[in-house]
Amino acid sequence: MRALEGKVAIVTGSGRGIGRAVALKLASQGAAVVVNDLDAAPALAVIEEIRAAGGRAIACNGSVTAPDFGERIVQAALDGLGGLDIIVNNAGYTRDGVIHKQSDEQFQAMLDVHVTAPFRILRAAAEPWRAMAKAEAAEGREVIRKVVNISSISGVNGNAGQVNYASAKSAVIGMTRTLAKEWGRLKVCVNCVAFGFIETRLNLPSDHPDAGAEIEGRQLRFGVPAGFRDTVTAQIPLGRPGTPEEAAGGVYFFCAPESDYVSGQTLLVAGGLGN
Repeated sequence: MRALEGKVAIVTGSGRGIGRAVALKLASQGAAVVVNDLDAAPALAVIEEIRAAGGRAIACNGSVTAPDFGERIVQAALDGLGGLDIIVNNAGYTRDGVIHKQSDEQFQAMLDVHVTAPFRILRAAAEPWRAMAKAEAAEGREVIRKVVNISSISGVNGNAGQVNYASAKSAVIGMTRTLAKEWGRLKVCVNCVAFGFIETRLNLPSDHPDAGAEIEGRQLRFGVPAGFRDTVTAQIPLGRPGTPEEAAGGVYFFCAPESDYVSGQTLLVAGGLGN
């Protein structure tokens, strides 16, 4: 039997990049997955990959920052896939800039997507999980559920030009540690993965045509200057950026049964960078 057979997972931001790799990894281990993206097309492509391999997946698309999104995606898992065992709060992006050039809106946007959105999703899951845990305890069963929040090495160590992003990703670690204490009695393990330099569109060369996206009606540019990419890569002990699949491996560890007695932890998946 595969490690996650019979489990139901939510993975936000799973139409591309790391989120896509996480959704495919969990599905390969037997989990049914709620796939989410701002755009329907990439989410559908991931769903088709999962179904082609014999798995189950449905979509719950749209912005995670919408006030009703948390309730909507949790209900999608419960109604569409019959349960909820794993939540991976992966959706996010960057809007870099030094502090004296950042607007309130630019700062708040990072808090909205990286902190408020996961908070709302987890709050929406609280009552269903409380009811499930109570019923399982009455039956003498222990069912371990999992939350994996996504932070960044910027949230652990800080990073010049990312005061908004680093602040938000640091808050994610505080959220993780707090919910690990609150939800232990519900048999929910809450952990965090902090990524280093992973090959996604956020870290493409800044002049790459794919280093950008339209988010919340705003056309944004991502990416980093080629010289900075070289500098960061030289600092990574393993000598290269990570792949989305390698990033997904760290998330999978916290979803797998092998981590059923691990909670409140932050794992750096960064090739040794930041140690």
